Amino acid sequence: MTNTLNWWKGAVFYQIYPRSFFDSNGDGIGDLPGITQRLEHIAALGVEGVWICPFFTSPMKDFGYDVADYRAVDPLFGTLEDFRNLLGKAHDLGLRVIIDLVLSHTSDQHPWFTDKPEYYVWADAKPDLFGERVPPNNWVSVFGGSAWEWDEARGQYYLHNFLKEQPDLNFHNPDVQDEMLGVVRYWLEFGVDGFRLDVANFYFHDAELRDNPPRDAALGSATQFEGDDPYSAQAHIYDKSRPENLAFLRRLRGLMDEYPGTFTLGELGDDDFFARAAEYTGDGLLNTVYSPQLASGQHKDLTADMIRTPFEDLAEYPDGGWPSWAFSNHDVVRAASRWHADGDGFSHDPRCSKMLIALLGALRGSVFLYQGEELGLPEAKLAYEDLQDPWGKHLWPRWQGRDGCRTPLPWDGAQPYGGFSSGKPWLPMAQTHLPLSVAVQEDDKHSTLHFTRRYLKWRHGQAALRLGDLVFHDTDDVHVLHFTRRYKNEAIACVFNLGNTAQVFAGQALRPYDFFLGDLRADDFEDDGFWDARSFSSSSEG
Repeated sequence: MTNTLNWWKGAVFYQIYPRSFFDSNGDGIGDLPGITQRLEHIAALGVEGVWICPFFTSPMKDFGYDVADYRAVDPLFGTLEDFRNLLGKAHDLGLRVIIDLVLSHTSDQHPWFTDKPEYYVWADAKPDLFGERVPPNNWVSVFGGSAWEWDEARGQYYLHNFLKEQPDLNFHNPDVQDEMLGVVRYWLEFGVDGFRLDVANFYFHDAELRDNPPRDAALGSATQFEGDDPYSAQAHIYDKSRPENLAFLRRLRGLMDEYPGTFTLGELGDDDFFARAAEYTGDGLLNTVYSPQLASGQHKDLTADMIRTPFEDLAEYPDGGWPSWAFSNHDVVRAASRWHADGDGFSHDPRCSKMLIALLGALRGSVFLYQGEELGLPEAKLAYEDLQDPWGKHLWPRWQGRDGCRTPLPWDGAQPYGGFSSGKPWLPMAQTHLPLSVAVQEDDKHSTLHFTRRYLKWRHGQAALRLGDLVFHDTDDVHVLHFTRRYKNEAIACVFNLGNTAQVFAGQALRPYDFFLGDLRADDFEDDGFWDARSFSSSSEG
């Protein structure tokens, strides 16, 4: 691996959801040894790094995002030694490793919740007009209901922005800040290359506990669920994105700078996302933030303005730092179904999947590819009795929640449970995924898997795509996206047909989901002979 400090700029990361990646011991749950066994698959894609979702000790009420011990591996996933082995092999393969840190809240099973209650946010009840006990303000949980839970033993409410089993830490307490920076240092010393910081703008709350005002309904949904929900009815100006957060992030960045070449990726959710992103990537703060703009919502027709608008909004903040983009992740409907024009939210078209890989890699920023995107996996459809996600159970039948993108990865469609495990998986193996398994696609040189490998290896040598500026150009059709990437003396014209109908652009025919990048057309990435003869040289810029 190169040791450049800014190695992450323009890099491609592969996101791993451990529970569903590969199960090495037959208990139906993916684990760290399973990741280690399959790292060659990831390295062969041509990515630079991996992001691993939480694997810490947890009661799994929110599947690892409720941490009970920040310095230990949950036995479901293995041991610290297993993670050490994973880290070593990844580095040997040239892969950087960033891990998911959930600093804003813990599990209610964390010893701190009993032993150090001052680490959490407590407030007295507020009597209503009839003298009944009510929460101290109107804040609501992302997952529904009040953000306050009554604790009978203490005689107070505690704050939880997510599940009631996920009490929020009180970052106004300096001891909490020191404790969490100690966690960061522990993993840096262990050898990780950086962190994805879960809900990084939730660390601080308004110390005065003021009510949130109403939110402008024209903004649409504030969550992945597109419908009426209490969280989207409030402007969240007091329960998150507080100015005090920046001082803590500067402390965090100061610690990271003691370990040159390490990387911070913040997850933000805010009504004014790009202003917040610019603020959080200012001098001495985060390296980049993970944008939700291209990875949200449910089934819709993909148009050029859906890609263009976020970039133009970002351009209003010229000092807004380096962006990061994803089309899919562990919290959203898979893009292969979400943007499939003919689909119902669960179908897909391999041509669309390939086009989306090419488009994601052509955008300005660092790229995050979610496990299964290299196979073009569609969203899985589950029955209510199969759901595990508490959010999905709460919203059923309006939405099945996040389980549809979390089903196990199919490694071999001819094997039981798709080769993911020898035992029954924690979520069903989607039958629609079996024909798209790794083994099937290995044998098909025109598969999405082979396309992804060719494209990402080619992209690695294109400084214009990794580091260049981006300028959009107007087109005559809402489904045709045209932009130019330029770096120094290198320029690449990028044209994408985002729809399932043929188009004509500058006298050239564009088939459904067709694209061209400079002198290369989509068909060129299907030609083995063409790519076997082509040199995948690595650009030295960056």
